[in-house]
Amino acid sequence: MNPIAAIGRVFLFFLAATGRLALFAGSAVFHAVKPPIYPRLIGRQMVEIGYFSLPVVGLTAIFSGMVLALQSYTGFQRFEAESAIATVVVLSMTRELGPVLAGLMVAGRVGAAMAAEIGTMRVTEQIDALTTLSTNPFKYLVAPRLIAGTIMLPLLVMVADVIGVMGGYLVAVHKLDFGPIAYLENTWEHLETQDVVSGLVKAAAFGFLIALMGCYHGYHSRGGAQGVGNATTNAVVSASILILTSNYLITEAFFSR
Repeated sequence: MNPIAAIGRVFLFFLAATGRLALFAGSAVFHAVKPPIYPRLIGRQMVEIGYFSLPVVGLTAIFSGMVLALQSYTGFQRFEAESAIATVVVLSMTRELGPVLAGLMVAGRVGAAMAAEIGTMRVTEQIDALTTLSTNPFKYLVAPRLIAGTIMLPLLVMVADVIGVMGGYLVAVHKLDFGPIAYLENTWEHLETQDVVSGLVKAAAFGFLIALMGCYHGYHSRGGAQGVGNATTNAVVSASILILTSNYLITEAFFSR
């Protein structure tokens, strides 16, 4: 019975962790929409999440667009369908690559920072001090990060989409000898509102998940410096897995027939 007992322990641990996360998320959302709101804290987190993430997101997007154009040309050349490169680049960036790559980059940068900051506050008893001073930790620490992450990720993805399409344009025009006017016409002709909206919805969900996992693992960290390190690692890994999982679910909701 030992193998069965081990499977049961893992399953029960998973259910308990899911329940704790659901309760944490519900409490965080409740405090995010319930007054009072701290605009200064939200603005600070928006700058931290959005503005300071622009370089890494921009570099990731432009090189992804450039590589996508090159790889598409290599494949489509076999079927004499080179004219579809513009369509492939713009749809791939707006639907998938823009939101997913931006989400993963921000998860690695911001999710780890949130978990480390809040985890350090937990192990040094600063969160307990906030409670002693009648300051709700969810209202002061978690809610501003959730709001900022949900708002800033779509803005980052919009920038990533533009930069990624520009990268594909540069490669197609200056390396593959495409006509600039024809390339831009193909780009606009096949781009629909649903493509952009689906990417922005994904980005908002990703931003919420990144902030939620960073705050959750940091808030529940234990055991000093080692516990903070584990919380940082768990925040990035869990946020990345949830991004990929929710990406499929949102894609299914938008584009299933």
